[in-house]
Amino acid sequence: MAYRRSPLMEERLANNRDRILVATRKLVSEGGFREAQIAAVAAVAGVSTGMIYRYFPSKTELFVEVLGAAVGQEIDILTTIAMGSGSAGERLGSAVTCFVRRALTGPNLAYAFIAEPVDPEVDTARIRYRKNFGDVFKAILIDGIEKGELPDQDPEASAACIVGAFTEALVGPIGPTTRNTRDKERLVESIRTFCLRAVGGISK
Repeated sequence: MAYRRSPLMEERLANNRDRILVATRKLVSEGGFREAQIAAVAAVAGVSTGMIYRYFPSKTELFVEVLGAAVGQEIDILTTIAMGSGSAGERLGSAVTCFVRRALTGPNLAYAFIAEPVDPEVDTARIRYRKNFGDVFKAILIDGIEKGELPDQDPEASAACIVGAFTEALVGPIGPTTRNTRDKERLVESIRTFCLRAVGGISK
């Protein structure tokens, strides 16, 4: 007879996995991937290092899942803005502003998503997740073009450029050795204005 886990055991295993993910995100938020060593994650989660490897065969797989969950949360927030009221330019500007402000508020997690040096597998995941961000902006651009609010353009290329622009503009301000978030609102407005001008959302 095949062994079957009880509902209680399934719940306990799921709870352990969730605790590991929460602990990893907490450590990344506090000091980036470099602070989220397996021993540190185990200590914060209250589990053994062996337990972590039971769910995640490598630290890289753990990082990719944590990064994916964080990105998913941001995508949900931006999608809500993208589907809201207002012109395409207003929604695009609001989405860019929201992302930049959240990045400046949580610079360690944002830097981990955008640029922190880590394994190639994480870099591959970053590229995939950037495409997900681009899809949100692409939807806004298509809507704006169809309604005549934005000039005709390749929405996929423009969306990729927008994501590339605001993520690159954040690398210095949120980087651990170059961090400077003293004049946040000026930076936010500069990035928002640049992105809108790039797609014809504002003329000057």
